[in-house]
Amino acid sequence: MTFHQHPTTYTKHVHLNVEDLSRSAIFYENILGLRILDQTPTMVNFTANGQDAILTIEKSTAKNNVVSNAAGLYHMAFLVPTKKELGTIFKHIHSSGYPFSGASDHKVSEALYLNDVEGNGIEIYYDRSPDQWNWQNGDVEMTVDPLDIESLVASAIDTTWSGMPTGTVMGHIHLRVANLAEAETFYVQGLGFEVVNRYGAQAMFISSNSYHHHIALNVWGRPNPIERDDSTLGLKSYSIVYPSEESRQKVVAQLKEIGASVLEKKDFVSAIDPSGIEVQLFIA
Repeated sequence: MTFHQHPTTYTKHVHLNVEDLSRSAIFYENILGLRILDQTPTMVNFTANGQDAILTIEKSTAKNNVVSNAAGLYHMAFLVPTKKELGTIFKHIHSSGYPFSGASDHKVSEALYLNDVEGNGIEIYYDRSPDQWNWQNGDVEMTVDPLDIESLVASAIDTTWSGMPTGTVMGHIHLRVANLAEAETFYVQGLGFEVVNRYGAQAMFISSNSYHHHIALNVWGRPNPIERDDSTLGLKSYSIVYPSEESRQKVVAQLKEIGASVLEKKDFVSAIDPSGIEVQLFIA
């Protein structure tokens, strides 16, 4: 997990608004295997390592506040340490009867896909060793090949499910944005990430410290920017961790220079991307 610790800039936490808090909490605890860190009547914080919140779900203040074709979360991606652990997760979810939405070999990684009970996209994956990644002229090669499920299951043949592995981190976040060029200005010129792959004018992958991607951005389906509030279902915010206050302040200056909305709060800096998505900037 060297790409999710100092001195890399990395994603750490996702905050969702949900309609049915109890139903969503049961899914994340029983199907995904996250552990409850703390909770209130309106919010649950989940952890993988027992110390840090990796996911927050919060009850929306309004019912059925779904905005059609809105920019926002495409999927959040939980990175587990090994193929064996991914295989154990596959066996558990498969035996529970909960449906997968897909499974892919991306060359840099192997991944499982599903949606939570309210339709929020989830990826669970492990990374192949970086020395197996193929870089050409600053671009990392990624594929969408069928996943070898037999090999995945065989890697975990003698394992027993005991919940999401403690070494799990929020490996990356994949967003639907309204305008890819505007998103590139915000995420590259503003937040300071580097482009590591493009799929024409439809999608872009960006990272820090030569990871295959910490953030992915796409315009598939032509999503619309929206004004979010506490009642908007789906992605409420997500967090990025910078290695130092100096590096974060540099990013704050860059964001202000491009005209982004930035608000410096007590524990973090809040920035709103061009599609209306809140990004919270922390330091390690």
